[in-house]
Amino acid sequence: MRRAVFLAVWLAGGVMAQQVVFVTGDDEYRSEYSMPMLARILEAKHGMKTSVAYARPTPQSNTNIEGLEALATADLAVLYLRWRELPEEQLGRILKYVESGKPLVGLRTATHSFRYPNGSPREYLNDRFGIEVWGQKWIRHHGAQSSTDVTVIPERAGHPVLRGVEKAFHARSWLYVVEPLEGDATPLLVGKSVNPAGGRDAGPQPVAWTKTHKGGRVFFTTLGHPEDFRVEGVRKLVINGMLWALGRDVPPGGAEAGIVGGYEPPAAGVPKR
Repeated sequence: MRRAVFLAVWLAGGVMAQQVVFVTGDDEYRSEYSMPMLARILEAKHGMKTSVAYARPTPQSNTNIEGLEALATADLAVLYLRWRELPEEQLGRILKYVESGKPLVGLRTATHSFRYPNGSPREYLNDRFGIEVWGQKWIRHHGAQSSTDVTVIPERAGHPVLRGVEKAFHARSWLYVVEPLEGDATPLLVGKSVNPAGGRDAGPQPVAWTKTHKGGRVFFTTLGHPEDFRVEGVRKLVINGMLWALGRDVPPGGAEAGIVGGYEPPAAGVPKR
């Protein structure tokens, strides 16, 4: 049926819009503001269809996300989650997509998307989901008073995800410790912590990489502070990653990433650990 619909659209001279589903629920970095902003760019400048799934009734509600039904027909899922404990039906929708081999993009706290209690049959997801899907679990970071200087790894400079991204820039995100990355992860950007807590282990650490999962392309970045998305190069990086994961061509100067409809997120919350 899906093949027939595609052929009908192709014969009519049209192009089927790919569907991107954003799954939010991080309660710290205001993904409920940044991901809809990226969705508007995808629709206005890249001809995609989008939907956003939200934690309800508030981002701090870690047992309910509304809108996950859209994953059933998604071409790309973008996950920005943090320590969720979802009921089986909702978790099953996410896992079904993740195990399908379709492309994935993850941001920052998605390394620790889930936190199920000790003894739960889903406790293994607390670490294994991050390691197996994204290439690393939660380890630690350098504290909210710090920020990160980011640079392109020279031998990766020609990668499509980096098109139009400055070779060096500053990000408000405090640096996550992720080394050693797991699986076939290939780092693209590295970061060095500026003013790290205690001055320890200040970098460099990978802050963006590609890998595969179940045969599908995966792009991940530990950037994602709400202030990061005011930087066009960061928006371009993430949208490039989406296009690459989908197998689409990334323009020589990178994806169009101008903000559509404004972007004024509240401040990020104070990290809980």
